[in-house]
Amino acid sequence: MPKNKKLSWGLLSTAHINRRLIPPIKSSKRNQLIAIGSRDEARSRRYAQEWGIPKAHGSYEALLADPEIDIIYNSLPNSLHAEWTIKALQAGKHVLCEKPMTITLEEIDAVADAAQKAGKIVMEAFMYRHHPQTLQLKELVNAGMLGNLRLVHGAFSFNMLAQPENVRFDQALGGGCLWDVGCYPVSYARYLVGTEPSEVFGMQEINASNVDIHFIGQLQFPDNVFAQFDSSFSTAFRTHLEVVGTEGTLSISHPFTPGRRETIHLFREGKTQDIPIRAPELYSGEVEDMADAILTGKPPRISIEDSRANIKTLLALYQSAFRGQPVSLSSS
Repeated sequence: MPKNKKLSWGLLSTAHINRRLIPPIKSSKRNQLIAIGSRDEARSRRYAQEWGIPKAHGSYEALLADPEIDIIYNSLPNSLHAEWTIKALQAGKHVLCEKPMTITLEEIDAVADAAQKAGKIVMEAFMYRHHPQTLQLKELVNAGMLGNLRLVHGAFSFNMLAQPENVRFDQALGGGCLWDVGCYPVSYARYLVGTEPSEVFGMQEINASNVDIHFIGQLQFPDNVFAQFDSSFSTAFRTHLEVVGTEGTLSISHPFTPGRRETIHLFREGKTQDIPIRAPELYSGEVEDMADAILTGKPPRISIEDSRANIKTLLALYQSAFRGQPVSLSSS
């Protein structure tokens, strides 16, 4: 594909999260938004008019069949990610799929196989992984600013109990706070430690629909490095990350949804150093990373192997919570 080509995007569904991705696609020099697809043609047309999208398709199949589209953004409910990501790949499209990319290992293996056969890029939409704050934090840890890494502690929660009709409370659609927000501190801990956990332990509170509304987990990594996190749909909004080593601590107030201006706090040798971070709009990173991968051949920042490992860890946490005991992660 020519490096100067402008990539054309299509949105699979009219999900609320789309509004976060639309501006960075439209403002990008290498990308453009040309189509929206919905199962309801009237809704698709209204959405296209509202957001200034040139084409409105009345079905997901019609969107995937559009020859002008290069990239599909899959923002469907969790349980539909695998099916429609595979269909998009088979239709010859690259795919940016919302997290979690799938909710089973069999599904993500099928996605990986479809991407390989199609020769297309597929990436999970963990937008925080592209932000300068995240990249700077990783550099500080790797440079030994904390000494030896010992603990990563994170939290991501908000109260949505007043919205029982929300798709996040639907078990059949892959609902639950661990899949929705707990996945962030789990992903972040794995990224910073640079290896996979050997054992996990989880505890959960489930609602009448058998969906977890509060989840607390612990991960043990090799060399006795630990991670702890909590996620919830039933507590006040909280988001933070603390990274602890033998010689220092890093603290971040907005690790998962960082803004244009953030500050990393480094506590070391009795002193506090504030490290300012300046960044573009949060979701622009994943848009531009897709363009890099497609136009220049650069590997996407989040590989399918990375996504698989995160899903494997989340599934083990659910298994642990169900059994009430730690779960060991094998090499499979």
